[in-house]
Amino acid sequence: MALEIERKYLLEISSQQLIEQGIIEQQSQHRIEQTYIAMDVDQELRVRRIRDTATGNYSYTHTFKNGVGLAREEVEYEITQVIYDQVMEAFGFVPLTKDRITAKWNDVIVEIDIYDQVDFVVVEVEFDSMEAANEFVPPTWFGEEISFNKKYSNKAVWKQLQSK
Repeated sequence: MALEIERKYLLEISSQQLIEQGIIEQQSQHRIEQTYIAMDVDQELRVRRIRDTATGNYSYTHTFKNGVGLAREEVEYEITQVIYDQVMEAFGFVPLTKDRITAKWNDVIVEIDIYDQVDFVVVEVEFDSMEAANEFVPPTWFGEEISFNKKYSNKAVWKQLQSK
């Protein structure tokens, strides 16, 4: 099982402004719809439909995550559109939707998630090791770190959507 190590921050400045000022260089943009089909305190199963905004191509994934904090075990693989559609129809859940901009900042890849249903934007950085994650010094434009604040987790936001 692969280990996902990431730190997350609230982004206080628009991604468009960061691009226009040359602070980040956009690599790609995707439209993501994600739905959780099972979850526990430290485990989750989700499916995603991802559209590459440049090409219009879709991909579909099924992901299992285990753990909490900066480092979590993750298994992700592609599924077919048919399976994705069946899962969505079977459960009838409201997907969490967002635009994800993948960009380069000082040779660091950052992912900026701009959500539709909540009023915040998150920037995250993935790391190869816990040492690298702990040594990382974020720029001031990253904003408040929310890596350990469950209120901002995709799982928590998605759960809130289901109760509306």
